[in-house]
Amino acid sequence: MDTLSALAHGFSIALTFENLGLALIGCFLGTIIGALPGLGPSNGVAILIPLAFTLGLPATPALILLTSVYYGAMYGGRISSILLNIPGDEPALMTTLDGYPMAKKGMAGEALALSGIASFVGAFFATWGLVFLAPQLVKVALLFGPAEYFALFALAFATLGGIASKNQAKAALAAGLGLGIAMIGVDGQTGVPRFSFGEVHLYDGIDFLVAIVGLFALSEVFIFLEHRGTEKATGDASGVKLGRLTPPMSMLKQTTPTMARSTVLGFLAGVLPGAGASLGSFISYSVEKRLVDKEGTFGTGDPRGVAAPEAGNNAAAGGALVPMLALGVPGSGTTAVLLAMLLALNITPGPLLFTNNPDVVWGLIAALFIGNLMLLVMNIPMVSLFVRVLLVPPRYLMPAVAMISFVGIYGISGSTFDLLVMVLFGVLGWILRKLEVPLVPVILGVLLGNQMEANLRRAMTISDGDWSTLVASPLSIGLWLFAFFGFILPIVGGRFFRPKLPRMASEADPD
Repeated sequence: MDTLSALAHGFSIALTFENLGLALIGCFLGTIIGALPGLGPSNGVAILIPLAFTLGLPATPALILLTSVYYGAMYGGRISSILLNIPGDEPALMTTLDGYPMAKKGMAGEALALSGIASFVGAFFATWGLVFLAPQLVKVALLFGPAEYFALFALAFATLGGIASKNQAKAALAAGLGLGIAMIGVDGQTGVPRFSFGEVHLYDGIDFLVAIVGLFALSEVFIFLEHRGTEKATGDASGVKLGRLTPPMSMLKQTTPTMARSTVLGFLAGVLPGAGASLGSFISYSVEKRLVDKEGTFGTGDPRGVAAPEAGNNAAAGGALVPMLALGVPGSGTTAVLLAMLLALNITPGPLLFTNNPDVVWGLIAALFIGNLMLLVMNIPMVSLFVRVLLVPPRYLMPAVAMISFVGIYGISGSTFDLLVMVLFGVLGWILRKLEVPLVPVILGVLLGNQMEANLRRAMTISDGDWSTLVASPLSIGLWLFAFFGFILPIVGGRFFRPKLPRMASEADPD
């Protein structure tokens, strides 16, 4: 009953005019961002972080806005996947397999509505999982010492690539780069500047908000500038006929067991540090195909092939918040960006969050329920409006992204030096994306590097330099084994878990 009373207190916080308005704005903007191919939830949240600071929002309203954007972007990713065969982001890849064939059959409206309902089911029950699992995980986290926390951070890095990763070596390289960036600044133990090259602005280290906005938002602008005038049209939704906007009852009955199974699988995938919505989507589709596709209809426009990945990736989005709030370890790329927002607000996620900041955490969880309901109500009648977003040329969007980035970061720090650092990170992000090196491990390294180093040094100090203390407890041994197998298994058998991916826009059928 303590949990339910705390949740009721959270609703009393979330059900204010300001917070409801921010949730509505976040859901609307998130759906638009998710619908635009290439942006996705990580970029969307990173772009709007400076806006939240510019508006001077307190902690709870700011997090309500950004998590609503997160959930909205997970919803919106299905729009371009179904209508154009172009995934809005990686978790939406699997939706194209059956969503686009349904659209070609004249069932685009039904596919969009079904995906919206599946997204609601996945996110709704995953939020209940967050309500009951996170406080229990907090009790386990209280058993952690410095050695166990170091192993937990190592686990987050080891599993970051996950089954969806194309190249574990590149993920490891990116994580190493992030840890190196985290070392910049004054050494917390000796007081000696490291890697600052005599620049006093670097004595405090690299501001992770500057790094995040540069890597995600500005790199997107540089990618656009690189292809200026030469990019090919990614698709045209102007001639798409939506048809019926509500799925028939027979379709809902057929897909209900699929949504239930995929919600459970997606939530479990999201709770694993580093796995995230991509793994939830892939696993849900793969398992459902093996279980129910007796007639080989998956890939030809089967509604269950739309419901499975949508329920799975939205359940994983909710599940990824569990380790972030309870342990301070992000479960996905977007939650890594949200973690940076919490730290910037001087709120430390982890075991004491539920005790020290109950208003923030329970208000946030209550807002997730409200935002999820808003998205369901908004996405079905306003589908035709969101479809028109696909017609907006990038040349109008990218200047707005750049303006929000520069004004927001300058508003936070008031330092032109931070603007130069942000541009450098934008160039770095552009180069890494050209080399197909993932950006999320870099951000995770910047966020967790100092904590990882501090816990390692603390463990060494307590044990008088004995390295065996890192594997001295059953909990730390279990975490190291989990980290080892989490890194090795995707390399050895990842291809067996990855279904055949859909073709990209450049390879799509001309009709």
